[in-house]
Amino acid sequence: RPKTKRAKRFLEKREPKLKENTKTAMLIKGGNANLTVTEVLKDIYAVKKPFAVLYKKKNITRPFEDQTSLEFFSKKSDCSLFLFGSHNKKRPNNLIIGRMFDYHVLDMIELGIENFVSLKDVKNSKCPEGTKPMLIFAGDMFDVSEEYRRLKSLLIDFFRGPSVPSIRLAGLEYVLHFTAVGGKIYMRSYKVLLKKSGCKIPRIELEEMGPSLDLVMRRTHLASDDLYKLSLKEPKALKPKKKKNISHDVFGTTYGRIHMQKQDLGKLQTRKMKGLKKRPAEKSAEDGGVSPKKSKSA
Repeated sequence: RPKTKRAKRFLEKREPKLKENTKTAMLIKGGNANLTVTEVLKDIYAVKKPFAVLYKKKNITRPFEDQTSLEFFSKKSDCSLFLFGSHNKKRPNNLIIGRMFDYHVLDMIELGIENFVSLKDVKNSKCPEGTKPMLIFAGDMFDVSEEYRRLKSLLIDFFRGPSVPSIRLAGLEYVLHFTAVGGKIYMRSYKVLLKKSGCKIPRIELEEMGPSLDLVMRRTHLASDDLYKLSLKEPKALKPKKKKNISHDVFGTTYGRIHMQKQDLGKLQTRKMKGLKKRPAEKSAEDGGVSPKKSKSA
């Protein structure tokens, strides 16, 4: 139990919620990371800010062999995504991207850096910090291969940013493009320029901004189908309630069915006419007796 109000607020932030907070990523440098890996981590941290934590000290760990240190850092910094950079003779310029479920490693994919262009090398204007990117995936491999399909889902989780209720045109200024072809993944980032077109809709141009990465897939650690489905489970409170007696046709027209009680047509009020007016004898027959005659006044 929390002893102070500050500790209580801290624990409330980490409690399960119907609508999750924006996922935060931790960027960890391995014990033998070189200059290339360090620059990649810094550039991705600049793209991911403010939803990222950069660990500047080196951490001697091997995620594919021992995951306890990653799970400890995840619980300490409350991060559900991670990017681990390392370098050795067997796997040079190595990146491991992954995500957590209940502070345990869910998916983990190892990528090798073959070519890298940093933010500093591209002398163009940059997008402001915290800009939500538009994600584009090109290549049949993202839909055919299970490993590439999980990588696509992992990249969407990593770079998607906060959920927003509405979008304005001027806010669409940053594009992340991923292309899978020939066994490689090409990551490119562009700034969107809105030019005059002579009409209401502007002309769009893309200007390369950096960073740019040429990646190749190495090892993978994917969750089982049962665990993956469990991680995607949606709370019952968020599921839309099904409306009864409402159906839709092929063209999107909505039809509603109304249930009414059986009507007694004998008591139905109709238009009053002299021809339909009942005589006194008929009325007395319906009442079950003869009505007494009115006594004449003397």
